[in-house]
Amino acid sequence: MTLKFALSLTTATLFLGSTAPLLAQATHPDTGEKLAADQTFTYRLPDTIKTLDPQLNEETIGGHLLRQMFEGLLIQDAEGGLIPGVAESYEASNENKTYTFKLRDTARWSNGDPVTAHDFVYAWQRAADPATASPYAWYVELTSMVNAAEIIAGEKTPDTLGVKALDDQTLEVQLTQPLPYFPAMTTYATLAPAPKAAIEAHGDEWTKVANMIGNGAYVLSDRVVGEKITLTKSDTYWNADKVIISEITGLVINDADQALQRYKAGDIDYMDDLPAGQFPTLKAETPDEAFSTPRLCSYYYAYNFTDSGNPALQDVNVRTALSMAIDRNVIVDQVLKAGQTPAYNFTHSATAGFDLPDIDYGTWTQAERDAKAKELMATAGYGPDNPITLKLIYNTSETHKAIATVVSQMWKQKLGVSTELSNYEWKTYIDIRGDQQFDVARSAWCGDYNEASTFLDLVTTTHGANDGKYSNARVDELMQASKTAADPQPMYTKVEQILADEMAIAPIYHYANAFVLKPDYKGWPLNNVENNWYVKDHYRVAAE
Repeated sequence: MTLKFALSLTTATLFLGSTAPLLAQATHPDTGEKLAADQTFTYRLPDTIKTLDPQLNEETIGGHLLRQMFEGLLIQDAEGGLIPGVAESYEASNENKTYTFKLRDTARWSNGDPVTAHDFVYAWQRAADPATASPYAWYVELTSMVNAAEIIAGEKTPDTLGVKALDDQTLEVQLTQPLPYFPAMTTYATLAPAPKAAIEAHGDEWTKVANMIGNGAYVLSDRVVGEKITLTKSDTYWNADKVIISEITGLVINDADQALQRYKAGDIDYMDDLPAGQFPTLKAETPDEAFSTPRLCSYYYAYNFTDSGNPALQDVNVRTALSMAIDRNVIVDQVLKAGQTPAYNFTHSATAGFDLPDIDYGTWTQAERDAKAKELMATAGYGPDNPITLKLIYNTSETHKAIATVVSQMWKQKLGVSTELSNYEWKTYIDIRGDQQFDVARSAWCGDYNEASTFLDLVTTTHGANDGKYSNARVDELMQASKTAADPQPMYTKVEQILADEMAIAPIYHYANAFVLKPDYKGWPLNNVENNWYVKDHYRVAAE
């Protein structure tokens, strides 16, 4: 099977010069809208970015920045569909076990050097190499590239990874099993190319402003840790003549209420992670600025299954009681109020090709769930004479705090469980959660690609983001078998049922992407459920 993409460059004659001729036209070349003189974009970063290294990133907020600075083989359009990035086309052969990508010869790094297939080989080997210590090395293994698992385990060397450059513009990938969604996986930052010369010359400091080299539409121009990050348009980007926004600034504003005030004052153009409960008011006051769309993320509480967790959590009755006692309707309807939906399973309901399974307790009334929760807790031997105290951790956020406070009250009132709430700044929180220094941890998972396995692989034993260390051999077996199944949906349904039966996690809600955006800022991909936005496709219109 051969799949090829071709870019449609309408009004191509407009893009033969620099940026100046484009803006001099004062109208958008495709829509005809009058463009504003100010073509900058400022948005809120809820916390400090942990890294700007694409092979080391594990954050959603970091991913948004990296998407502007690095371009993978394929990228996404406004609907979430795959379109050419560095690769102009690709072919799938050998029953979806061999993929051959043809790279465009106009792709350039920000220093002017050509982007070649060798840059992808280097990046992917680097991501899998244990010496890199990538928190997303598991992602390389999930691609099923030949020898990925063995390299990550230290059994083989990185140069044996199933990827090679046939020439500067041709990249061949060999998989151990058919994976029809492999092309979609190449849009994620872990599989972006990496500038070998810069990394070898500067080591860990290659992401500093003076050393940073990227191949995306924007380059890093300023960074004040804890305050802001600024990107400017790259003159060497292969499609630079079509990029209208000239500068991106991310302002670190931890407090959501403060950020919203900055938005209202005109200091920022976009923010999500709105203060809990504010969306209805914002929608009523500014209907053309407030949006809520499905977002491929699930919010849940992870239980610690290791010896460092409360021993009570080893009992499925306790885990089930805790989950059932959470009134999800209160959280989505009274706390969040922004289009989120209660979750009784892990995979988001908007996931492509996924049929939401019938989870029994999800059909009950909350009164029925509460009664069962009390019964299960008593069966486990816990109550007034044998109380449980749990440490619940979350990263600093008024929304996470509000949810944790409500849940802890539910557990106390219904089950007599006491909860110690602890919040940490993001970088510290990631380390604490990754080291299992908790009983229950605020967690969320956003799809790295639009297929159910992006969620369900996370609960397999060896997954790098399985911070609760849940392990079930049957789940591992089903998820492995799903990789080669003509129809993996029945296997996904079985996995979801096992997760519910064992209450491996406590699902709380499926995300909606609730955000505010200035009305003169256009091109936002409202129908991309992964919320993958590319500023290169955006623009500002002039006031009427």
